[in-house]
Formats: sequence, C-alpha cells, structure tokens
Amino acid sequence: MQRINKNVVLGLLTLTSSVFLLFQLYYYKYYLSPKNAAVFPKVKGSKAGQDSSQWHAVKKFLSLVSSYKVPVHLIDPVLLGLIDKDLEELRSSPDGSRSECKYFCAPRDFTTFALLGKTWKLEVGLFQAAERAGFQWLKIQSKDPRLEGMEDLSGTEIPLHYIFRLAAHAVHLVVFYERSGNYLWHGQLRLKQHVDRKFVPFWKLQFGRYPGAYDKLELLSVSIDGLTVQIPKEPSQFLEEWSHSRFIECRYREARSFFQLYPDDVSLEAVEFRKKAKALLHLAALTLNSLGVRFWLSSGTCLGWYRQCNIIPYSKDVDLGIFIRDYQPDIIPAFQKAGLPLKHRFGKVEDSLELSFQGEDDVKLDIFFFYEEDDHIWNGGTQAKSGKKFKYLFPKFTLCWTEFIELKVRVPCETLHYIEANYGKEWKIPMKTWDWKNSPTNVQPNGIWPINEWEEVIQLY
Repeated sequence: MQRINKNVVLGLLTLTSSVFLLFQLYYYKYYLSPKNAAVFPKVKGSKAGQDSSQWHAVKKFLSLVSSYKVPVHLIDPVLLGLIDKDLEELRSSPDGSRSECKYFCAPRDFTTFALLGKTWKLEVGLFQAAERAGFQWLKIQSKDPRLEGMEDLSGTEIPLHYIFRLAAHAVHLVVFYERSGNYLWHGQLRLKQHVDRKFVPFWKLQFGRYPGAYDKLELLSVSIDGLTVQIPKEPSQFLEEWSHSRFIECRYREARSFFQLYPDDVSLEAVEFRKKAKALLHLAALTLNSLGVRFWLSSGTCLGWYRQCNIIPYSKDVDLGIFIRDYQPDIIPAFQKAGLPLKHRFGKVEDSLELSFQGEDDVKLDIFFFYEEDDHIWNGGTQAKSGKKFKYLFPKFTLCWTEFIELKVRVPCETLHYIEANYGKEWKIPMKTWDWKNSPTNVQPNGIWPINEWEEVIQLY
C-alpha cells in the first residue's frame, strides 16, 4: 500500500511538471512571442495581456466598423487629454512604435467614439457581425429635433447612441448630426424602461447626460498603441468645447400653445422687422465669434426664444449679454468695421457698461455687460438725461447652446429663472408697453453718476 502511494505521488508530480511546461510554452507562444506582441501589448508594471482587455475590445470594434466602412473617430475625453500631451510625439511617430500600451490599456469601463450620422447608412449586417465577434450591443434612439417646428411636432426617430460591449469593456458610439446653424449636435442618452441598467455603467458615460453642440471639426489620423484611429485635429480645443457643450432645444410645443392664446403678428411690418433682426443677430454673432467673445441671448431676445421660438416683433431691438470678464476693447471697432456704428456707450468697464449699435433702419443691437457677485449677477443701466444708475439682479446662471433662427447661440441654462428675474411670473403674457427703468421686476436704483464723469459714462452718437 505504501509503495502504491509513492508511485501515485511520483505520477502526479510528473503530470504537474508536464502541464506547467506546456503552459510555459503556450504562454510564450501566444503572449510573449514577437509575432503576437502587437495583439497583446505589454502594460508597464503588469503581466503581458493582463490589462489589455480594453485594448482588445477597441481593436475588435475598430476592425468591425472598418469592415463596414463606418468612419468613426475618438472623442473620449480622458484619452484625448492624455493624447493631447503627447500629440507632437504621436505626429512624429506615424507607426506609433512604443514599448508599452499607454492609452487603450488603462483599466476603464468604456471608450467613447463618434460617428457623423450622414456618413453611414444603418446596416443590419454590422450588428450581426458584432454578435459573431462576441459583442453585445444596444441602440438608443429618439425623435429627430431637426424635423420639429411650429407646423410639425412629430419628428421621426433617429439613432443617437450605440453601446458595444465585449466582456467587461464597452465602446460608446455617439452619433453626431449636422444642423441648420452649421454645427454638430448629439442627443441625450435616454434609456427605455425595458433596458437593463446593468448592461454598462450608464451613469459613468461622458456623453449623453444631456444633448451637446459642437463646431464642425477637422480630423487627424494617428497610430495609438498599435491602432490607427481618427482624432480631432486639435484635441485641446475639442475638450474645451466638450466642457461647455450642453444644448437646450427650443420649446416648440409651448410656443404653439402660446400662439393659440396670442395669435402671431404676421403683418408686413412684423415680417420685415424679424428679417432685419435675424440679419443683425447673425452679423453680431459673426463679429463676436471672430473675437472669441462669449455672448448669449438676453432680455427680450431671450424671452422671444424661450416663449415663442422667435423674435418678438414689437421689441424693436436685439439684446445680447456678455460677462464683463470677457470684454475686449476691440469690440467697438469690430462692430464699426462690420457696418454697425456705435449709437451710445453708457457706464465704464468697472461699472454698468452698456453698448448700443445701430442696425438697419430703426433696429438696434444692445449689448449688456454682466458683473458677478458672491450670490448674484447683475447688469447696469443709465438714464442719459439725469445720470441715474440702475441695477438689474439675476440669480447665478451658466450658459448652454441652443439653435435660434438658424444660428447656434448661447442662452442661460437656467432660462426660466433668468426670464422670471427680468419679467416676473407673468412673463407668458405679452407686454407691448415696456419701461426699462420701471417695468423689470429685478430693477433697483443704483445711485447717480458724478457730473464730472458724465463725459466718460454717458456717450451719445
């Protein structure tokens, strides 16, 4: 019995040694051999292949979309941030030669790519191929807001987001669409009730919490971790846009309800004013954008967008807001060069600055500069004949994008609070008689300009 046990033990040891030897040979062949070095890139400080599941998922995804000629580009903020630091090195090394997998091998739950909607026609074959390659996939779609308007609120459903999951890693594909304001837009990632919330950690996804708007971008092809990918030509610029990309849609349903109560003015005078105001707003946007000055729709122009998705015909002007920190001395010369002479300048950069430019006929452009305090934001007003100062208080707000009369333009994200501060709770009721010194609900006296400063702070042209 004792002899049998020794033989068994010796046999087991021999078998174990053989299995270990076979494992070593297999490991060398498939993980460490030069032939497969690109398939399982080494990760510094860890065993080869151990942390390459993300890389493997991305490689399979890129191979899949390439076979169906689907042009995607990388928009992952984390990866673009890393790539931006090494951009010159990556540009000068087209083969992407590197001893370690630096970008796609970092432990992450997902990697984000983008697709321009017009460049690809949905093909069922791609999803079937994805399943054969081991992917589970999910499509999120919603109504196309580009088709909505005062006449038609239905729209048709379009794909907005795709999720391709391979094992523990997911590729998030965001679909961008061109809109009439000559910009790119993506929709919100809204899950249907039947969707499994455990499919991927949706709350971690960096695109889709809200719709986003971007300028059209140029792409650059680079080799990263042995994979050829398209990225924004200027990653830092894209990341800056991403951080302020939130988009708010015009409220067409509410606007149509408003016009059922208060029929729209379709007189020749109203049509002509809206035409001139639209041209003035587009010219103002072009001028300020060329200077890199952020601005937003303010006062009556903001109310018109929020309440009726159009310019208020009896407002007689276009109103914009600019934070005083974004003020540039070149603003006045730039507008004058664009053919808009200065009508008046009230206040000064340190206090209550306000500019007004003369547009076509009697349509003018008013620019109000906003000052930030600890708990509120305000802009000033000046009465020319008396030197009296006024202050208009607003709760703090951030800026979002919207589309207004075929223009990508900013509005306060907290629009309702902004509107209510200026026009009160009755903002839905049109008021054709408006006194800028008394009508706003947020106006308060702010002293009088000293007479010795009038020449500087009250300039009429």
